[in-house]
Amino acid sequence: LPVPGAGATAARHRRLYDIARADVAVARLAEAHADALAILGEAGRAGRPGCAYGVWAADDPSTTLELRAAGGGWRLDGAKTFCTGAGIVSRALVTVRTSRGVMLADVDLQGSSVEFDTSAWIAAAFSETRTARATFRNHLLDPDDLVGAPGWYLDRVGFWHGACGPAACWAGGAAGLVDWMLETNRGRAAEPHRDAHVGALAALRWRMAGVLDVAGREIDGEHEERKGAHERALMLRHDVERAATEVIERIGRAMGPRPLAFDAPVARRIAEVQLYVRQSHAERDLAELGRLLLEPPAT
Repeated sequence: LPVPGAGATAARHRRLYDIARADVAVARLAEAHADALAILGEAGRAGRPGCAYGVWAADDPSTTLELRAAGGGWRLDGAKTFCTGAGIVSRALVTVRTSRGVMLADVDLQGSSVEFDTSAWIAAAFSETRTARATFRNHLLDPDDLVGAPGWYLDRVGFWHGACGPAACWAGGAAGLVDWMLETNRGRAAEPHRDAHVGALAALRWRMAGVLDVAGREIDGEHEERKGAHERALMLRHDVERAATEVIERIGRAMGPRPLAFDAPVARRIAEVQLYVRQSHAERDLAELGRLLLEPPAT
């Protein structure tokens, strides 16, 4: 995939959208791998050859992960939750909070010093992507496995460019539902309420694809401006989350309970999109966006 800010970000968004339009779970893994490679590229590095990557950056107050010096390198001890791709990806970019700020490590996930527990994930949605609690016990890192300086991961402009990737997947997942709605009802006798929902759904699909293209072009035009990137990512994620949520609501209002009860692929896609868009932080993100927009201009 093209990296963000290199002149083809809209194409990157559209490719992630297309993957999710076909399979939301595959897109969830693909987006993380693509994001990891973009992060490494921003640090002037490349991914390890032949490795599939995850990005494990979620924090949970119930777990602690510590980074300590060990000989000439480092070691990880503790646990991390929301680790998607456990047992599927061979490496992950893992965030660790330290007294100097958040550190990022390129971690080899092979060996007995890391264990995965998927038992807490009870949802049928995304069960195949294996989201786990990862426990590290004296897990050794090479000196060059740390990526960037303390705080670099969160402070870089690419953090917000990367935050647009999941929104592309949310949009693609919802677009797949619109595709199903049109295919299922094409050729049927007119029914005004259903047909009104079909029209609105097609407009929502067009809108989501459009805002992804606009965001991609803007990123390429001003990819070094962090505040603008922050605002753009929050606006894009909000707009796509609301549109995807409306897609699901309209399908339910048009079709009733039958797809949820009797159509396994549709019921699964609805559940996956509903869960995936909860990566949006809803009103917290909107409050953050409002604060950014109301800041006095820099002098």
